[in-house]
Amino acid sequence: MKTTQSKTLAAQNTGISVRKMVLTAMLGGLGFVLSTFVYFPSMAPFQHFCNVIGAVFLGPWYNFAAALITGLLRMLTGRTIQAVVGGIFGAFLSGLLYQKTKKLLAAYVGEVFGTGFISAMVAYPLMKRFYGLDAQSPFYYIPFYLPATVVGGLMGVAVILLLKRSGALKRMLEQLER
Repeated sequence: MKTTQSKTLAAQNTGISVRKMVLTAMLGGLGFVLSTFVYFPSMAPFQHFCNVIGAVFLGPWYNFAAALITGLLRMLTGRTIQAVVGGIFGAFLSGLLYQKTKKLLAAYVGEVFGTGFISAMVAYPLMKRFYGLDAQSPFYYIPFYLPATVVGGLMGVAVILLLKRSGALKRMLEQLER
C-alpha cells in the first residue's frame, strides 16, 4: 500500500516539475523575444515583465532559470553580460518574496530592488573586468536599470491583476499544481 502511494506521489511531483520546466522555458523564450524585438532607448522592460509573472507562477528557482535562459540567449545575439546580470537577481528575489508572502506587491518590490539595485551593483565589476569599462562608481548602472525594472515590473503586475480579476489566475495556478 505504501509503495503505491509513494509511486502516485512521485508521478504527481514529476508532472508538476515538467509543467514548471515547460513554463520556465516559455517565459525564458518570451523574455528573449520581447527584449530583443521590443525595446525602448536604453531600456528593455520585458525581462522584468516576465520576472514578475514568473514570480507568481514559478517561484524563485524556476524564475531564476527563466531569467538565465533569457539572458544567455540575449548574450548569444551580441549583448554584454548585463543581459544575464540584469535579470537573474530580480527574478530570484521577486519569486522568493512572493513565495513567502503571496503578495503581488512583494514580487514587484523584489524585482525592482533585485534588478534596480543588486543587479546594477553586480554589473559594475563584471563590466570592468570582462569589458574594460570603468564607470568610476559601482552606482553607475542604477539609473539605467531602475527605470526598466519599474516599468516592466508594473506591466507584469498589471497582467497578473487582470488575470486575477477575471478568475483566470486561480485556474491557471491550479492547473500548474495538478
